[in-house]
Amino acid sequence: MTAEATYEKKHTMKVEADVGLTMRDGVRLSARIYRPDAPGQYPVLLAVSPYQHQTDSIPHSTLFLWREVGPVGWYVEAQGYIIVHVDVRGTGLSDGEYNLLDKTEQQDLYEIIEWCGHQPWSNGRVGGYGQSYYCWSQWFMGIVNPPSLKCIAPYDGSVDMYRDVVYHGGIYCDFLPWWYQMVRVNNLHRPPGEPAGKLMPVDICRLLAEHTTYDDWWKERCAFERLDEIKVPTLSIGHWGKMGLHLRGNLLGYEKINAPKKLAVTGSRDVFEAHDLFEQIHYHAEALLPFYDHHLKGENNGVMDEPPVRLFIRGANAWREEADWPLKRAEYRSLYLDAQQSGSLTSLNDGSLGWDKASATAPTVFNYPDPKWKLGTVMFGPRGPDPIARVLTFTTPPLEQDLEITGPAILELYLSSTAIDTDVFIKLADQLPQSEEDRKKGLQPDVVQISKGWLRASHRAKDEARSTPQRPFYTHDDPKPLQQGEIVKLEIEIMPFSNLFKKGHRLRLEIANGDSPLTDSLFTHQYSWFKVGSDTIYHDTQHASRLLLPVVASPQ
Repeated sequence: MTAEATYEKKHTMKVEADVGLTMRDGVRLSARIYRPDAPGQYPVLLAVSPYQHQTDSIPHSTLFLWREVGPVGWYVEAQGYIIVHVDVRGTGLSDGEYNLLDKTEQQDLYEIIEWCGHQPWSNGRVGGYGQSYYCWSQWFMGIVNPPSLKCIAPYDGSVDMYRDVVYHGGIYCDFLPWWYQMVRVNNLHRPPGEPAGKLMPVDICRLLAEHTTYDDWWKERCAFERLDEIKVPTLSIGHWGKMGLHLRGNLLGYEKINAPKKLAVTGSRDVFEAHDLFEQIHYHAEALLPFYDHHLKGENNGVMDEPPVRLFIRGANAWREEADWPLKRAEYRSLYLDAQQSGSLTSLNDGSLGWDKASATAPTVFNYPDPKWKLGTVMFGPRGPDPIARVLTFTTPPLEQDLEITGPAILELYLSSTAIDTDVFIKLADQLPQSEEDRKKGLQPDVVQISKGWLRASHRAKDEARSTPQRPFYTHDDPKPLQQGEIVKLEIEIMPFSNLFKKGHRLRLEIANGDSPLTDSLFTHQYSWFKVGSDTIYHDTQHASRLLLPVVASPQ
């Protein structure tokens, strides 16, 4: 059940493959139960998803990103836990109709937890377990708050499916429709000679495309709207590299819950590293087991007395404990966009960033679509793909000293357009030093991508009650077109990050109106047919476009 080979076994594991749970409406759900094959009562870890518990035995691989059960054998055989893995209604061996985290599925969680808490092999204490969809389920476990639930540990899961996953800044993302069709095929298709699997008839892909604004359909499935209902201790674990899917949810979840809580954010750079980490016994032993042992076994191990926040600082490649999130000691500083060229790369404009406001400078014009784009906004040149050659960039001079930035960030952008709407895609990167020889050859400098942000200009209206100085929160309920030639101020949320930009490195801002599978993997956005026009970005004294960055001073 795990990629790691050996551990000391204290129990033999018993597996019950298809245990039925009858819900309030008579629908039968199917569970696979892993438990010590010995008398006694044990704490329960509950994992709930549409990923079919029948597939638990396949090998861990990033080919199977939905296979997310972690080191089940270690928890049962070495630590004395029971793991109950349930197929949500309408998937796997469960009856009923699947409808993506609707109220029916949420109420099922209450009944599943109480069933687990009252079995003869249970000690009556149930904890949430698992990543991604299992994490989505955990947020709602906490929200429905059944008596037997004692803690949740949401690992890598969004809380706002509209803003975090499907409509980044109001821009439709391709990921979840792809995901749903994959889940449907996995549930239905079987090898030759075996009966067909479960048909999932609800056309979730159509619904995702149809509900373009944040309406009641999304609110029903949005844990963010109800996070204040979570009362059980919560360990939220996010990953800096999951900007297009789950990171925002783990951070917002931690910020908004009013219950005993802890936050950890790892240095996992992408979906694959985050997926691999959850399979590793050493990580569970260090990060998750003490939390579970305290809340489900009653062990007085001091886990809740430790600092509540633990962050991996990229660039420094080190963990650090903090007293709060966002960091109160971070000081927001402005980096201003400027037309002056940085001379450090080749892009459409090669603009610069500086700590002082730009003097009166000519604006930067961006025409789209660019005739040299090939796959999304990526150009192909003699040396292969070049992600920045045909987009806008603004880059600092080489840093004179190390610079740590940790927390949520914002781009304030003054813009006009020839179109009635436009999209802004931004990326922040840590640009590494480059030799003069390579620069003269026209080679692009190496970078580490740090963060991203998105906003469709028609969705620029903010929810003032939910916005903070560090994070604009958009309503996404009443898009307003642009007036041609009118200069508007866009406040673009940049996904939180933590990075130490080292002396001699540069901080780089990239701006485009699209992305590419080559640079953004699974989390790309369809380039709409109506995205044709010209945008003008202003960075003069009256329109000081700038990055607002949470700078953290080095400890004295």
